[in-house]
Amino acid sequence: MNNRMADYDEAVWILKHQGPLPLSALAKALKITVVGVRLKLLKLSSEGLVEATTIAKGRGRPQQIWALTSLGHAQFSDNHADLTVKLITTMREALGEEAVQAVITANEKKMIHKYQEALRDCSGLENKLGKLAEIRSHDGYMAAYKKEDAGYLLIENHCPICAAAQACQGFCKSELNTFQTVLGENVQIKRIDHILAGARRCAYQISEK
Repeated sequence: MNNRMADYDEAVWILKHQGPLPLSALAKALKITVVGVRLKLLKLSSEGLVEATTIAKGRGRPQQIWALTSLGHAQFSDNHADLTVKLITTMREALGEEAVQAVITANEKKMIHKYQEALRDCSGLENKLGKLAEIRSHDGYMAAYKKEDAGYLLIENHCPICAAAQACQGFCKSELNTFQTVLGENVQIKRIDHILAGARRCAYQISEK
């Protein structure tokens, strides 16, 4: 268990990263028995962190699928959420929307410079995505990438600036612009999952043109 995982129950961490899972899959991930994981989940359920839904598949026995509740997702930090939202609101009221956009643009330039410096010695799209996912994870996005037939999928299981993005969705557009600039014009990027749209994660399809 790494330092970040130590801050959370391991089952909560796995459900955050992998999404809803049946008992058998969660038991395998935790390397404990199904009985053991059921007891763990019942405890977490009593704390309001997880919940189960029953899915019927064909003629077989209905399967229980466990997932995080909104309280479970809230265990993962949103950096200084209340203060950030208040600052955005105050700036918008006092200085106007242009001032908010100016801050977003300045932050975008800063992130582009940071990522370009980090990826300077990376050759090839996959190496760049690996390094980008590493940096984003360090920044709290729980990021990973995987190879697909048509390219790659960049996955972010958490958004540490979610409250700010809800208050001003220009942050989400800025992130997409940042990825495009850093990975280059010959790369096509499409967001296919969006936390603000109700998805459990943000995910981007990435391929070379």
